[in-house]
Amino acid sequence: MKQTCISHQHPKRAGLQSPCENSWLPAFAGMTSLDLNPYLQRSHSREGGNPRCNISRIFAMSRWLLILGISISLLGRSSFAKDAVPDGHSTRIGDVTTVEGIRDNPLVGYGLVVGLNRTGDSQQTLFSTQSVANALRKLGVQVSGNLIQTRNVASVFVTAELPPFTRPGEQIDVNVASIGDAKSLQGGVLMMTPLNGPDGRVYAVAQGPLILGGFTAGNGHANSVQENHPTTARIPGGASVEQDTSIDLSRMHTLSLLLREPDFTTAEDAANAINQNIGKPIATAIDSRRVDVNVAATGESVPKLMATIENIPVKVQEPARVVVNERTGTVVLGKEVTLGAASVMHGNLVVQITTVFQVSQPGPLSNGQTVVVPQTTVQASESTARRVELREGATVDELVNGLLAIGATPRDIAAILEALKVAGSLQAEVEVI
Repeated sequence: MKQTCISHQHPKRAGLQSPCENSWLPAFAGMTSLDLNPYLQRSHSREGGNPRCNISRIFAMSRWLLILGISISLLGRSSFAKDAVPDGHSTRIGDVTTVEGIRDNPLVGYGLVVGLNRTGDSQQTLFSTQSVANALRKLGVQVSGNLIQTRNVASVFVTAELPPFTRPGEQIDVNVASIGDAKSLQGGVLMMTPLNGPDGRVYAVAQGPLILGGFTAGNGHANSVQENHPTTARIPGGASVEQDTSIDLSRMHTLSLLLREPDFTTAEDAANAINQNIGKPIATAIDSRRVDVNVAATGESVPKLMATIENIPVKVQEPARVVVNERTGTVVLGKEVTLGAASVMHGNLVVQITTVFQVSQPGPLSNGQTVVVPQTTVQASESTARRVELREGATVDELVNGLLAIGATPRDIAAILEALKVAGSLQAEVEVI
């Protein structure tokens, strides 16, 4: 009797296709569940219950399921790896770079503020009286410094920033700060003060009335009110530029762009963005901070080229950094900061020393003396340590919420972050300012 399945013969030798081969593919392609029992039962009844056919089908299905599982695993790993790399945020190249050689220059000068209402320097400030005597001598008035009352005069330092490409005649802002024992600069006027650069040359001259951000009122002792700092002031447009500090851009054949935050990835991305936008390989990343641009290869002027480069978008990688200000207790954590698994135990040790002075009075008609005897008491108290568990890959929010939950203050958080950095659980740069 002839059977339906000829599994005992090789299909190629018999010149026929075995019904055991590929007969399950149409059904398997339309299946949405991994329950294969009904399908195997139907195949077993249709093929006459040949066990060898069922075994071959099971092996084929297992092979395809294995391939499918491996494919899904690889896709998942590739997507996870893609998500694990930070994309950063997009910004203009002009916002994250500066041009080497094009910068502000600091200026400083020494001058006098006059017209104060008896809030200036005292007689003990000798350089104020000498400065007043020298200023009067230049104006043709001969007077001894010992005879000058300086309560209406204050010696000050004047500072300013000279922007690039500044021409003579332009106005710049200046800052004025007292260097003596003046109480306030309110109502004062700055006398003509030359402002010198690092090379000693005079680049600007400052003069004008002061604008204060604070005030003081009262007799300066018990009954007084002070707001902000009345010994510093500002003069908007108070200095006139006298020297030409502009740069001849036509002589610049190479522009060096300096990143404000050094990063190799950002430098390489900036160079690639410039080359793609210009259409020529003119930009090269030199290191983590510097990108050189070949101006001669473009055939354009420096202002036109910089106007194009400044508006090119680039992805900036945010550094994982923690900034701690121990003076004010301020802690700033970036979103890129990651934490390793750690256990934080926090407790407070309070030591209180109290000294009470008691008077020892001798008895009547005795030869004793009345003396003051200090009584010192030392108390120490230690609170129970509280614990915070951090899992691998914990976020900044989890860390801050956990520390606040145990009652940690900003100063405690700063100390804990430094300890986590030493322990190797804080994957970020800790910067103390």
